[in-house]
Amino acid sequence: METELKLTLDAADLPCLLAHPLLRGAGSTQRLLNTYFDTADLALQKRRMAVRERLAGEQWLLTVKTAGHSAGGLSRRQEWEGPTTPGALEFDTLVNEPALAQELMALRPNLRALFCTDFERQRWVIAHAGAQIEVALDQGRIHLPGTDLSEPLLELELELLSGPEEALMALADVLRQTPQGTVPLVPSDASKAQRGMALWGRSR
Repeated sequence: METELKLTLDAADLPCLLAHPLLRGAGSTQRLLNTYFDTADLALQKRRMAVRERLAGEQWLLTVKTAGHSAGGLSRRQEWEGPTTPGALEFDTLVNEPALAQELMALRPNLRALFCTDFERQRWVIAHAGAQIEVALDQGRIHLPGTDLSEPLLELELELLSGPEEALMALADVLRQTPQGTVPLVPSDASKAQRGMALWGRSR
């Protein structure tokens, strides 16, 4: 189960955010290339699911995210992720819910790449309010392969690793207050998959 808080910000406020004392420490940086799949009749979208292949460094990962609940930027949903071979889409060895795995395997022959996200992730793990929280700053773009359609991607994700979920909102409030002033960090319920599908819809 994944619990995270998604926040958007303006590029002009990025230097202020990165000057925050909690983000000055040694974080990690990684380039992430992602491809999202669905069928021609959007069977996954109708089920409020997302299937993604990700290249993280030299490792390929397959991810399945199911329908969840999202309000005020805070989302909770089931997620499975594991090593993969590009194009294999081996849901039967990834998803430990037999009915869902069987359903995905039945859809597999009809899945095709719809859109991509390409971004750099800066990552910190912060202890706050009795919780361990991964803070991820993503900067890049969402685009449709083979077209000129794209849009910028800039968001901050706070993912709960352990502890009470109230700590996510508490940390967001702390991160808004930087030495250079207040940074508007606006909660967003739109996932990267949802934004990518909206971009894909503009191409139809």
